[in-house]
This record gives sequence, C-alpha cells and structure tokens, in this order.
Amino acid sequence: MRAGPPGWPKEVPPAGTPGWQVAAASWLLDLCPSEFRGYPSLRRHLVLLAWLAEHHVEAQLVALRQAYRTIRAELTNRLPEGVVEQAMTDIELEGIRLRAARRGVQLIGEALADRRLAG
Repeated sequence: MRAGPPGWPKEVPPAGTPGWQVAAASWLLDLCPSEFRGYPSLRRHLVLLAWLAEHHVEAQLVALRQAYRTIRAELTNRLPEGVVEQAMTDIELEGIRLRAARRGVQLIGEALADRRLAG
C-alpha cells in the first residue's frame, strides 16, 4: 500500500484509494467513545465524524495537560513513591499519541474537503 502524506494514519489507505473512507471511518470511530458507533449521523457523514473526532481528541489533550499540571499536588501523598513520576511519563506518551491522532484527523478532514479525493 502506498503511503499518505506525513502524519497520515497507517491504518487508513491513502485518500483516493478504493475503500479509504470506510477505513477512515473505522479509525475515526476508534478515537471516540464507543457510544459514537451507535449514532447513524456519524456513520453516514464522514465529514461530521472527522469534525467531532477532532474536537474529542483536542478535549483529551486538554484533559491530559490539566492532569500533568496537577498530578503532583493531588496524588503524591496518595500513591506509592515513584508512581506519580511513572504516571507523568505515561501522560507524556499518551500526549504524543494524541497529537499524532489529531494530525491524522486533520489530514483526513483535508482529504474530505478535497472533492477529487473525497468520493
């Protein structure tokens, strides 16, 4: 399979490839709460799903930043030694994953806006 642009999700064939939108929908739904799969409008309208997925991923990033800023003050005395530091590393790694996901969502949104590739 040929690659999409840098940051394109590896689980999704490049835009314009037959079936890319089906794979994109599945990937986008995987980024969102499982309940999103039950909403027909999100399954039928990929532009809507991409838009909502971008908001959802961004909200997760905001929550992670807040957790990172407050974890020491809120949990240091409630967790065994070293756990907060490990959690901060985990939060950093999750932030990296989410920033990559946000970029992938943005690229899918751009491809959907390009009528030559969307269809």
